[in-house]
Amino acid sequence: MQDTYIFKEIPSQRPNTPLLDRIDIPAQLRELPSDQLTQFARELRAFLLWSVGQTGGHFGAGLGVLELTVALHYTFNTPEDRLVWDVGHQAYPHKILTGRRQRMDTIRRKDGLAGFPKRAESEYDTFGVGHSSTSISAALGMAVAARQQGTGRKSIAVIGDGAMTAGMAFEALNHAGHLKADMLVILNDNDMSISHNVGGLSNYFARLLSSRTYNQMRDGSKKVLQGAPHLMALAKKTEEHFKGMIAPGTLFEELGFNYIGPIDGHDLPLLVETLENLRELEGPQFLHVVTTKGKGFAPAEADPVGYHAINKIDPVPASKPLPVKPAPAKQKYANVFGQWLCDAAEQDERVNGITPAMCEGSDLLAFSQRFPERYFDVAIAEQHAVTLAAGMACDGAKPVVAIYSTFLQRAYDQLIHDVAIQNLDVLFAIDRAGLVGEDGPTHAGAFDISYLRCIPNMIVMTPSDENETRQLLQTGMLFEGPAAVRYPRGTGPGAEIQQQLTPFTIGKGRKVRPGSRIAILSFGTLLSPALEAADKLDATVADMRFVKPLDEALILELAEQHDLLVTLEENAIAGGAGSAVVEFLNRQEVSMPVLQLGLPDTFIDHGKHGELLQECGLDAAGIFADISTRMERLQNKKLQAVK
Repeated sequence: MQDTYIFKEIPSQRPNTPLLDRIDIPAQLRELPSDQLTQFARELRAFLLWSVGQTGGHFGAGLGVLELTVALHYTFNTPEDRLVWDVGHQAYPHKILTGRRQRMDTIRRKDGLAGFPKRAESEYDTFGVGHSSTSISAALGMAVAARQQGTGRKSIAVIGDGAMTAGMAFEALNHAGHLKADMLVILNDNDMSISHNVGGLSNYFARLLSSRTYNQMRDGSKKVLQGAPHLMALAKKTEEHFKGMIAPGTLFEELGFNYIGPIDGHDLPLLVETLENLRELEGPQFLHVVTTKGKGFAPAEADPVGYHAINKIDPVPASKPLPVKPAPAKQKYANVFGQWLCDAAEQDERVNGITPAMCEGSDLLAFSQRFPERYFDVAIAEQHAVTLAAGMACDGAKPVVAIYSTFLQRAYDQLIHDVAIQNLDVLFAIDRAGLVGEDGPTHAGAFDISYLRCIPNMIVMTPSDENETRQLLQTGMLFEGPAAVRYPRGTGPGAEIQQQLTPFTIGKGRKVRPGSRIAILSFGTLLSPALEAADKLDATVADMRFVKPLDEALILELAEQHDLLVTLEENAIAGGAGSAVVEFLNRQEVSMPVLQLGLPDTFIDHGKHGELLQECGLDAAGIFADISTRMERLQNKKLQAVK
């Protein structure tokens, strides 16, 4: 691949970027002579490294598509031409080039730039993303609209080889080929998982196959041969065999695309020339580029997984020595799950682990190494993951689906139709439940309690700390039917974890603090702020553990002994655990005040997790304030009734 300037460490000072400093929008970039683009890309890479070092955030993906980003904005008339990024981890260079360079120090911070493309943030962000495999469908929709409106706009989708594993991407490709849409799909292959066929010969043929001369000759030949179907079929076969010898694009050709590539995704002159050729072609075009994730930063090239994202680089003053031994870090909830799964698999040979491309995020690496025959990474295919688990359960296996809350939304039909209706023995370990901080609303697990508790046959569990997470996972393991345990991102309160696996009684919670007048029913990991608020209010606190089935006896007992019930959850109030409590009280014809605390009926923007909890009134101070206000209103109503 083309030689680029390699950084071995993240710059501690803002680099000198005279070309970049002149460019605020892509229209200015398009005024640069093409022979200055390579130097411009070097400056952009230096600035990207420095800015992410200041803030933290997604790292390797943006470095990998930097030259492609420059070439796209240089070649196409953005924002009039629609550029759609898939997932969005790689969009930092795009943001820098589209008027947001001066705000990169706010990225992923509260009230700052989002970590993903966001329509409300910029006209250059044509489609909001976060989940994978949506770009081709969205760009196709834009191409259809452009055709109907007669605007001549171009639509470009950039999708990674990982996102290409999802069925939705192929559904969109199939439809685009059927519609003969004027659009370009760019496959960013950063793992060489599709082909290693990169070099001078393939680059030469990419120039040839994308050229106007070749495509005019091909189209002209088709017109000449229209009256001779046998010759037309022979010519088509000959072209396919010729392309098949030099490129792995037969599948995309069969779907109706003109396949070009693979080409070096870091060779700017080649990218610009190829894109200029493709810009003039009609119909569905497919460009395969091969890139290196973390390109230009040596540590990230060597460890692309570890450098997917980084934390802010804090400078260490020379006068302050480094600690000899860092304090031991608390276990993350994902670590608790990963260790439990290994322990459960040791005890029960039926246990299988399934993940949709989240091995490291769900802490399944140790399990995959210890039990390779029982580990299944199905790639970015959440629907398949759930139905695969259903099939396993049909024949006596015990599948555990490790999946993020927000990603399980994508497999909701399979959850209902393939698992719950058949009452199959599948355990869902739902990570990233609740707010996820800097990743924002696309990744927040704000709805899983609501969308799970309405499904018949489901058991829904909400542990309050690390040890309860371990024991409730074991509870779900032993339950014969569909069950879910939800737990948040990051670390918990640091509860002591009992190595012995001791299942809890299904549908039973516990009182953790006695009090009077007020009872707080806590569902999940907000138990700590609930206890802090309860100390000031002299309130009873119950750790409910189960959303479904509810501990009905405990609820009735608390209702009888208190003036106000308060439900607390890090989930949408609408349809959540509090709603389950209210519905139960209504069925029992118990009439009493219930204050439901949880996430409001809006999408919560990005920011630090603690900041967002405070904004939603779910920290100790907010819980105390809301309960105090409600108690004051109740007291005023009593006084008015007396008068």
